[in-house]
Amino acid sequence: MGDEGIFATTAEVQAKAGAGASTTYNVESYINQFMTEAESYINNVCEYNFSDNFATLNVDTKNILQEWAASLAAMQVIQCDLSTFSSLALAQTKLNVLYTRARECEALLKDKNKQSFIINS
Repeated sequence: MGDEGIFATTAEVQAKAGAGASTTYNVESYINQFMTEAESYINNVCEYNFSDNFATLNVDTKNILQEWAASLAAMQVIQCDLSTFSSLALAQTKLNVLYTRARECEALLKDKNKQSFIINS
């Protein structure tokens, strides 16, 4: 089985989930599921199919998509089993950081004033 995500790799999601993430859920099979869900969410929220047009996007847009999708998927990895972290506070801090970055990426890609740059650059 290989990476099935378009926007980010398993390794990128694992890096964001970080130390302490569940060895059950921080694996390719689950991450592939979380990535396809994240990509569908992103495409629907932005009302643009980045997946089908990924090859034509500029590197800046690809990197924002990577960060957003990997953050969403990493949050899923973390929340599936909080018991693997040394403290709930640590898990919550990781989730808060990922959530904040995901929302910042979302705001950038949903900004209608930037759509021409995002899609046509």
